[in-house]
Amino acid sequence: MTALASDRRFRRAQMKPVRRRGKWYALARRAVQFAALAAVLAYGVSRAPAIAARARVLRVNRIVIHGNERLSQGDVLAILTGLQGESLLWTDLHAWRRRLLASSWVQDADLRRSLPSTIDIVISERRPMGIGRMNGDMYLVDDHGVIIDQYGPQYAQFDLPMIDGLSTSPAGSGTTTDAARAELAAHVIAALGAKPSIARRLSQIDVSDPHDASVILTGDSAVIRLGEDRFLPRVESYLQVAAALRERVSDIDYVDLRFDDRIYVRPVKAKAARSTTTVGRRD
Repeated sequence: MTALASDRRFRRAQMKPVRRRGKWYALARRAVQFAALAAVLAYGVSRAPAIAARARVLRVNRIVIHGNERLSQGDVLAILTGLQGESLLWTDLHAWRRRLLASSWVQDADLRRSLPSTIDIVISERRPMGIGRMNGDMYLVDDHGVIIDQYGPQYAQFDLPMIDGLSTSPAGSGTTTDAARAELAAHVIAALGAKPSIARRLSQIDVSDPHDASVILTGDSAVIRLGEDRFLPRVESYLQVAAALRERVSDIDYVDLRFDDRIYVRPVKAKAARSTTTVGRRD
């Protein structure tokens, strides 16, 4: 009996069985691990903007400007005061673009980020088509009738025609332009521009009547009424007979070319009587 009791093989029944951990435990452990990892990632993502914003390499320290002609680099940088030093990743380029478009010279602008610290800007400037005379003042205007700037000595290098009749506002009530009249003036300038020798002589345009453009050429005091189409052929036809017209009517108030079969001329002396004379027929 004593030998049997001392034999350890007979003591196994007194040992407590070890419980095996089931699969639910393993799943719970994995869930806790994933939750901890997600928390770390979420913290990193939330802190990333602040870290990036503070990183010197991701701050704007270079602004490259393309396409500006009338606006100087200094003019553009003055509009964008505050952009340099901003976070390259998080600065609002749409807001900076709106600032640029507020300039009367800027027709469009495109801003792009370029790593590590550059903003590239491409500017499209408005191109003046003429000098609009409105309410006693003169303004540079583009082909949509947008007023770019008041005309002054700083723009003396522009060789542009004078444009009357752009404004529909009564005198003294502000300066606005009519889109239809601006479009008519732009069509006249574009049509005559196809022949540089004639375009260089274009001195004045009057679009007071949006269906009848009138022009005055350099070296000729006559007002030439062109209607609303066929601008270049009509001016060319006038130049072909201008000398003959002057022989018959020395002092011409206007020449009406709106009719395809005849040229009507009104002498200055007949202006008060509002009479016209047919002086020739076109082929």
